[in-house]
Amino acid sequence: MTHVATEIASQPDCWRRATELEPAGLPATGERVAVVGCGTSLYIAQAYAVLREGSGQGETDAFAASEYPAARRYDRLVAITRSGTTTEVLDALARARAAGLATTALTGDLDTPVTGAADTVVDLSFADEKSVVQTRFATTALVLLRSSLGLTPADLPEQAALAAAEDLPAAALAAGQITFLGTGWTIGLANEAALKLREAAGAWTESYPAMEYRHGPISISAPGRLVWIFGQAPDGLLEQIAATGATAVLSDLDPLADLVRAQRLAVALAEAQGLDPDQPRNLTRSIVLAQPTGA
Repeated sequence: MTHVATEIASQPDCWRRATELEPAGLPATGERVAVVGCGTSLYIAQAYAVLREGSGQGETDAFAASEYPAARRYDRLVAITRSGTTTEVLDALARARAAGLATTALTGDLDTPVTGAADTVVDLSFADEKSVVQTRFATTALVLLRSSLGLTPADLPEQAALAAAEDLPAAALAAGQITFLGTGWTIGLANEAALKLREAAGAWTESYPAMEYRHGPISISAPGRLVWIFGQAPDGLLEQIAATGATAVLSDLDPLADLVRAQRLAVALAEAQGLDPDQPRNLTRSIVLAQPTGA
């Protein structure tokens, strides 16, 4: 079994452990917060930002770490970084500190530069991974952040276990193209699902806010292609998908548990092509950029 398959299957236990944590340094109610990450961590940041602001906890924006606007006023910067070494994340934390912001980092490895770059570090090393492809670290971080907002269903680990065990949709395994859609916080999940399939299997996947799908992207839907929706579909959307001949996939599971199914799909598609989902082409565990000459 690949590392990533083992890590996907371990998520129920990781999520259960995350719901029991009460770490220091998470945003307080009323703080204006920026959340940064790269790749998968960015999409988790997007989901959390919508959840936090939508629950009335305070204004919350998500940015790719390289695009963090240090001149904008925030009370706290939260950085999500599995490796603790990503150059753009460390740079964002340094800029935030220079501006006088409180900084918090969620990481899977305490023996890295991020422990000195952030004021508070949340230890998620129990969810760290051997695979280059991120799965359980990212979802565990989001479970922790959702729990801090009081938005985690009590049975979420059990839902994850169901998602890890049930058969994948046959239409998804056979699809020539998959579009992932979300609304609100699940837009981040849709982005992450599409990234997983691109990383592990080199698949043709796209992701959009569900209402935006009708404004152009629907033109690629056709028989043999699939539209995967996280959460509820907006009124009329299923009928419009059906009219294209594409197949729509939805789940009654919590959208984060449904992401587990998409992770499994990425592995299945990779293995069907003889690819190693633990070692995607052109990717490494962390992006560490060389310092400019003379720096």
